Order: sequence, then C-alpha cells, then structure tokens
Amino acid sequence: MVFTIRSLGLHGVSGYSVSAECDLSSGLPAFNVVGLPDAAVNEARDRVRAAIKNCGFTFPVSRITVNLAPAHVKKSGTLYDLPILVGILCAGGQLKLRDRDCAFVGELSLSGELRPCAGMLPMALQAKREGIRALFVPEDNAAEATLADGPAVYPVRDVAQLVRHLSGEESIIPAPPWSPSPESDCYPDFSEVKGQDLVKRALEIAAAGGHNVLMSGPPGSGKSMLARRLPSILPAMSRQEALETTEIHSVMGLTSRERPLIDIRPFRSPHHTVSPMGMAGGGSNPRPGEISLAHNGVLFLDELPEFPKEVLEVLRQPLEDGQVQISRASGTVTYPSRFMLVCAMNPCKCGWYGHPSGRCRCTEHEVKKYLSRLSGPLLDRIDLFVQVDALNFEELSQREQAEPSSAIKARVDRARAVQTRRSGSPCNSQLGRVELDRFCALDEDCQKLMRGAFDRLGLTARSYDRILRVARTIADLERSETIQPPHLAEALQFRPPEYLRR
Repeated sequence: MVFTIRSLGLHGVSGYSVSAECDLSSGLPAFNVVGLPDAAVNEARDRVRAAIKNCGFTFPVSRITVNLAPAHVKKSGTLYDLPILVGILCAGGQLKLRDRDCAFVGELSLSGELRPCAGMLPMALQAKREGIRALFVPEDNAAEATLADGPAVYPVRDVAQLVRHLSGEESIIPAPPWSPSPESDCYPDFSEVKGQDLVKRALEIAAAGGHNVLMSGPPGSGKSMLARRLPSILPAMSRQEALETTEIHSVMGLTSRERPLIDIRPFRSPHHTVSPMGMAGGGSNPRPGEISLAHNGVLFLDELPEFPKEVLEVLRQPLEDGQVQISRASGTVTYPSRFMLVCAMNPCKCGWYGHPSGRCRCTEHEVKKYLSRLSGPLLDRIDLFVQVDALNFEELSQREQAEPSSAIKARVDRARAVQTRRSGSPCNSQLGRVELDRFCALDEDCQKLMRGAFDRLGLTARSYDRILRVARTIADLERSETIQPPHLAEALQFRPPEYLRR
C-alpha cells in the first residue's frame, strides 16, 4: 500500500513542496529512502524505526520504500523524520489521517520527541503559497512558523501527542501568532561618544542614504566603537524586511523559540580570517555567508587590509547587485545581500602614518604594500571616506553627554521618508540611472564645482554617481528640494585621502 504525506524542503533560502510517498510491500524486510537523500536523510531510517517502537507501535516487517518527491532535487537535513514516520504508520494501517490537506516537518529523537529544524519560516511561507491548511511542526519551531500568517500551526511535543490528535482523542491547540514584546534597543548609544563630530556626521549621512563607509585612523581612535553604534540610528525594519532577514537567519539556525523574528537590523562583524566561502556563502549544500546574514543591516569589516584579497574581492558584485549567486554542479542558488558596508582600517601597519607625533616608522614601500591589499574597484564602491583622529585630553575629559542616538535617528527617519516618497526607493544608495538624472540634477554652480573635482580627484563614472547620491542625501537631511553647492562640497569632502589614491 502506498500512502503520501505532504512535507516541505529548503532550496537556498526558499521553501518548496515535498511529498513523502511510503510503500509497504511483500518481500524481504528492508527500509530504503530514495529521492536524492543525503546522509542525514538516510539516517532517518534508524531514528524512525526506534521512534515507532519506543512509542508503542509495531514496526512493519515488510519491504519499506520511501520516495521523497520531486526525486531530482537533493534532500538534506533531518526535517523529513516526522513525515516518514507518519507515512509508514498510515501505510501500515496503524494510523488514519482524516485530513490530507496538512503537512509535517520535524526531527525525531529515538524516544519519539520532536526536535526543532532550521529554516522553518521559509517552509511555512511555502506552505501558505501551497494552500496547506494545517502545519505540524516541533514545539520549539511553532512561534517562527506562525510568522507566515498562513496555515494553522500545531506545536507537536512528541509522536504520542500527535497520534492522539490525529485519532481525535486529544486536540492540539494551534499556536497563536507570535508578537514581539517591547524591548529596549540592544545597541550602544552615540551619547557615549566623546568628540568625533565629523565621523558622527559621516555615519548620519550613511544611515540616511544607506551608503558604504570607510573609517581610517590610528589605533584607539574609536573606529570600532563608532561602527557598533551605527545600527542605533538606522530606521526600523519594515515587516517585509524583517521576514526577509529572518528567512536567512532561520536557514542558518540562528533564530530561537523566544525570539523567532529578526526585527532589528543585523550587525555582522566577521574576523579577518574568514574564508571567501564564509563571506559569500557556498559549500556542497550551499548556505548563506556573512554578506547575506547582513542583509538589511550592516557588515562591519574591522582592520580591512588584514582580510585576504580574495575575500574582499567577493564583495564587489554583491555591493552592486544586492544579491550573491552561488553556482555548484548541483545547481545555482541566489541569496539576497543588500547591506551597508562599514570598514575600519589603520593607514599603515603600525597605524600611525601621517600622525603629527611622528610615531610612524613604516617606510614608504611598507605603506604602499600594506595599502595595496585594497583594490581600486573595491574602494570605488565606497561612498564615504572619513578620517578618525585620536582625541586629545580636553575632549576625553569632558563630562557632558553628546547628542543621543534617538535625536540622530529622528533626522535619519525623516530623510528616509522623503526618499521613499520621492522615488519609491528606500534609500538614495539604490537610485538607478534614470532616478539620478531626475533627482540629482546639478545647477551651473554645482556643475562648475564637480568639473573641477572630477579632474583633481581622478573620479570614475561610478564614483561620480556615488558623489551625486551622497549629495542628494545631504540635501535631504537639510530639507532641500535640490542639491546646492554646500551639499556637493560636503559630499566631495568625504572622498578618499591622498594615500589611498596613490
């Protein structure tokens, strides 16, 4: 007898429908799983056998064949344990499934308890698209599954509880939709930062327009401290952005039962020993990398020249396209990766090049070798370059607090609202060619200023467009309808210093 159970699977960060076809036939006892299963799926045979026996059922003494359709797509993970168990029990007549319009997902322990699976949100969203009315998931995954606003989500503790529900003996109450509890911002505040007004201004512009930033300065000047406060002034995520971000984190198993929704902008800070695959994603079963985990948030690269060159070069295409494509023999997967790139670096190996104290002992050759790790195409994709100077005693000893993040965020939110109303784009960094010509037109005075800077700074077409986007953001912060010469002059002020242009 063949019995089909509906389930779900993962491809990249998207869910897809899977059918577990369970057949019990005569012949020598055997248990085979087909449909391109990986090692984890094949091991489900032992988990399912033990769970059936330990839950008081009889494991069929027959030839068992389980086909996971579509059979041409590779299946991975432990999420097929539950549908395989239900299919075997139904095919053997030990369980009756009255409603076929339901799906099952979950990992089994040997005693029949259900354990959580990664990627529950994208699978629940696919269940909604498929019109599935009931979704049976492990108890710890139920809150995340309710975020899809789709099928009724039944939190299952163990197989015994599920069987009682399906047989009508004891009903499982569907999980209520999860809603976040009010929490204070977990990011540090700009009010704790002393001095560094120019850097804070650059970060405000970056937050208002979604621009990429590079901070350069000597050790201990506060580059990392300032970068970690940037998320505190970024606009709150929309529901759609939160779901997109949560899908990626869910696939990586980074969500929790208590906090299934990623509703604050992520801040990813990988160590400089990260591999190209760790940055962009990949593997035999492709998984998202750091640039996708930073989607809708901030990717912070501290000590930028210490990153291997091949790691930095993988950033070039995602910075332009907002997505990264991973191609393997088994297929191609596309991950979203629209993030703000924030970098920090020392101007030389010792960190004191150009400092008035003369503490730097690096030779010109050593400085050039250190900076040569940063390619021109990568630097061309950065909008704002800002020098972070070491603070003097008077600045460090002041007691009054600086402007809080809440005040800066209010200006950022206002500027973002203007950008959305004007072009439909969430931020100026995403303006296309047509929008640039329409909303970033320069008058005669601005044209003269830009013409002089173009030759003097050796600008490229890409850097020219980025200057226009930054100037447009500055104008939005100043509530100006058009770009004025002061706005353009300030944007030009944030071009790379001389030692990065050599």
